[in-house]
Amino acid sequence: MIHSAPSRSELRQQLRARRQALSPTQQHQASLGLLRQLMKQPLFMRSYHVALYVAADGEIDPAPVAQQLWKMNKTCYLPVLRPDKTQQMWFVRYDPDTPLNPNRYGIAEPDPFNNHRLPANLLDMVLLPLVGFDRSGARLGMGAGFYDYTFAFKQQKSKGKPYLIGLAHTCQEVEQLETANWDVPLHGIATDREMILCGKA
Repeated sequence: MIHSAPSRSELRQQLRARRQALSPTQQHQASLGLLRQLMKQPLFMRSYHVALYVAADGEIDPAPVAQQLWKMNKTCYLPVLRPDKTQQMWFVRYDPDTPLNPNRYGIAEPDPFNNHRLPANLLDMVLLPLVGFDRSGARLGMGAGFYDYTFAFKQQKSKGKPYLIGLAHTCQEVEQLETANWDVPLHGIATDREMILCGKA
């Protein structure tokens, strides 16, 4: 836990360093722990259209989650940066054999023009990356605001689908995060050790 009050950029740097310091074995164990936590959740089991991400920068890796979803005949989607709108994303179908190419940040994406796209509001669940979190459901992202802009409609209709679940290593928890009025509330946070459900979402 971090008890001092560093700036958001300093905090981002500290927490990114924490997750990057995890060994490949620790990362692998964390991914399997994450899957175990999600499999206990009825909401996860009931979701058929699930967005997740390709891990980078030490993020907890949802690859085992994707494998499990495919086994259960559910459909996965990956975020793709929209070429027509700044700071917004499309969600593009992701299968085991979907080719991926790096976007402008070096993050792997499917081709949005050769694969099925689903509007963000029609997803059942979104498993999104974060840099830091607290137990109220506040999320610290990378700072570009892609998820906040894409899911801004959740500000008016925070309850119901799509359920936004932040994924993180346990070591990314902080005591309290300041929130901004554009921050989209999370329904919960899944770590390698527990699921934290947030009442306000």
